Amino acid sequence: MMLSLEKQVALVTGASSGLGYACAEALAEAGASVVINYHSQAEPADELASRIRDRGGEAISVKGDVSKEADVDNLIEHAVDRFGSLDILVANSGLQKDAAFADMTLEQWNGVLDVNLTGQFLCARAALRQFRRQGARPDVSRAMGKIIHMSSVHQLIPWAGHANYAASKGGVDLLMRTLAQEVGEERIRVNSIAPGAIATAINEENTQGDAGKKLLELIPYGRVGEPQDVANAVVWLASDLSDYVHGTTLFIDGGMSLYPGFRNNG
Repeated sequence: MMLSLEKQVALVTGASSGLGYACAEALAEAGASVVINYHSQAEPADELASRIRDRGGEAISVKGDVSKEADVDNLIEHAVDRFGSLDILVANSGLQKDAAFADMTLEQWNGVLDVNLTGQFLCARAALRQFRRQGARPDVSRAMGKIIHMSSVHQLIPWAGHANYAASKGGVDLLMRTLAQEVGEERIRVNSIAPGAIATAINEENTQGDAGKKLLELIPYGRVGEPQDVANAVVWLASDLSDYVHGTTLFIDGGMSLYPGFRNNG
């Protein structure tokens, strides 16, 4: 069986930069038509959509805030209006608003939970409803639909100074598994990706130079991840090659979640 997403339609949220950008590009390269969602950065999203079209693919960029129900419904409507269906959701949008626990404001707490957890709920719910409306498309995919949640190693690893972020990702884990338990009998596959340290523009100061060398102490495999590492896993989870994978979190972390501090007996 070959890895192909031909005739499938994918929506990637938060795809104007970083992991979402890489995932949208990789899904298009695998043959999917792609809806590139962005919150505020229209230019890179538009440029990516244009580049995909120049290569012979299909893509559009659509503005939307995943924490707002109407915006999420609008994303699904754009996908269906333009491409006729929705087969793959990559619920990627996320943010951080870091603070020590005693100093964290309610705005910082709610801001992160609204996007990282409620946004994933809204996107998954809208995608599920669309999958049911359109029904199975066995000539396109063995599954009736695929939902891929973007989590983090911090669904497992506590992270002092980031209580809101870690709580949101812990929530994503049980959201994903509960949804997978509920809809699996409909042949709707639900999984998560949990990246570790990935070199994107937003965290360059933490992954390069001396900080990057220090970071390697937490990564048994000995290198910082690249966005393409995550994108490759997303494409695989979206394809029929992973058709029996359901309710699982795939850690893309070079072993960070193995608690490498205990390599020498703690």
